[in-house]
Amino acid sequence: MPLTPAPPRAEAARVLPPGSAFTPEALRERLLGAALPSRPWMWAAALGAALLAGVLRFVRLGEVDTLIFDETYYVKDAYSYLVSGYERAWPEDANDSFTSGTPDVLLEGPEYVVHPPVGKWMIAFGMALFGAESSFGWRFSAALTGTLTVLLLALIAGRLFKSPLLGAAAGVLLSVDGHHLVHSRTSLLDVFLAFWVLAAFGALLLDRDDGRRRLARKLGAQPGAFPSTASLRTGPWLLWRPWRLAAAVCLGLAVGTKWSALGFVAVFGVMIVLWDISARRVAGIRYWPAGLAKDGVPAFFTVIPVALATYTATWTGWLLSSDAYGRRWAETNPSAAFGWLPDSIRSLAEYHRSAVTFHNGLSSEHPYEASAWSWLFLGRPTSFFYETPAPESPGCGFESCASAISSVGNPLIWWAALLSLGVALAYWIGRRDWRAGAMLAGIAGGYLPWFAFPDRTMFYFYAVAFEPFLILALTFTLGLVLGRPADTALRRRRGAVIAACFVAAAILVSAFFYPVWTAENIPYSDWRLRIWMPSWI
Repeated sequence: MPLTPAPPRAEAARVLPPGSAFTPEALRERLLGAALPSRPWMWAAALGAALLAGVLRFVRLGEVDTLIFDETYYVKDAYSYLVSGYERAWPEDANDSFTSGTPDVLLEGPEYVVHPPVGKWMIAFGMALFGAESSFGWRFSAALTGTLTVLLLALIAGRLFKSPLLGAAAGVLLSVDGHHLVHSRTSLLDVFLAFWVLAAFGALLLDRDDGRRRLARKLGAQPGAFPSTASLRTGPWLLWRPWRLAAAVCLGLAVGTKWSALGFVAVFGVMIVLWDISARRVAGIRYWPAGLAKDGVPAFFTVIPVALATYTATWTGWLLSSDAYGRRWAETNPSAAFGWLPDSIRSLAEYHRSAVTFHNGLSSEHPYEASAWSWLFLGRPTSFFYETPAPESPGCGFESCASAISSVGNPLIWWAALLSLGVALAYWIGRRDWRAGAMLAGIAGGYLPWFAFPDRTMFYFYAVAFEPFLILALTFTLGLVLGRPADTALRRRRGAVIAACFVAAAILVSAFFYPVWTAENIPYSDWRLRIWMPSWI
């Protein structure tokens, strides 16, 4: 089993010179690089990380048996979906009624909401399994999705770096990080967004390899040297891309969870076209407009329509209803220009216009709002829950105790990941390492769009959507620390010790912060020990 990562190989170093003779096997090796490690080892490493994640996420999942933070919106909407298929209004005192075992308190009128349905349907799945009045039930889907995200990340990292060891390291780092852990134990939408985005990224990685295999196969079927004939100068068409279609479905579900996923759609769209152009260049096709024509155009006309159709399908409950908020808008607002559209579609379009206006104008003050500039530094974590238990409460036994759920990430992981961004950027620009570019694309898609709305109220917990890509950047750096297979045994041993010490230290830091991620009753003085910055209060 190879434990060290495959060395970074710039695409430019593997470009096939024009007129070169080749065999299909040689071209395939140029396009795909070294072979992947054994699948059983890859899966064993990923499942081990997922098992750790599952234990951390499911143990004591329902002990805070009241709705916390924004659960008061999404859990209620999820229950409304189970009952009616759309959001219905709740009485103002619904919190107590909902958690007392009598959740059937929905009002007749609809509720106006500004987030799409997917995440709330996923929450509803757990409530359908374990009961709407059960705190374990309404958090089950978040915990399951968070665990599956760890599994996905470990598999992606193992494939990206061609090392089961680094796959396991990535999975462990995400599983023990408090930011992702808190989201996995709380029914907000962002953990579902992170899952669908990462699933789309994983499908695109599989599409990249599949497309290159098919390119090598088609070029290898041509006789003689390449590109010696005019018919091969632009390369073959690669129209059937099943993994790309799977990614489009995942992106549609991501946008159907939160509209902030649109940043990932844009960045991933550019990324896959650049991957295809690079593949043709490695194979000797220097005429880059051929890649735009034969890969970029088909990519647009497959990914965007499939993602749009998937997104629209997520509104089925709203479309099939007659009483959902705004469902009958078109009936009272005829249109000469768009009258040919069905009333349901025109009403849905107006609903979206209204929601966009709401989001763009969202600038109300909040005690835990945090500018996007501060997220990577852990400047202002969001407090999801805080109470002062009585001294006689279990786990307290002191004069003053605290029970808290704070979304603060593991400082060692986040600050090391911040430094790793510089490493990834250097390898992407200086060595043209496509893996570094892929990680940076994921971070850019989830992070940079927020800087376009400086006046909007924002929160640190939004960063969980691109946190898996931060972990990938950190894992990439750990892979460099481990060294290459060609390095001396002493160099690799030292690298292994350093990397292992870092992961162990991250686990210890997480153990220290675990009580304030999971609402354990601890002495107030112990809670204060975990407040490292004044802005964390």
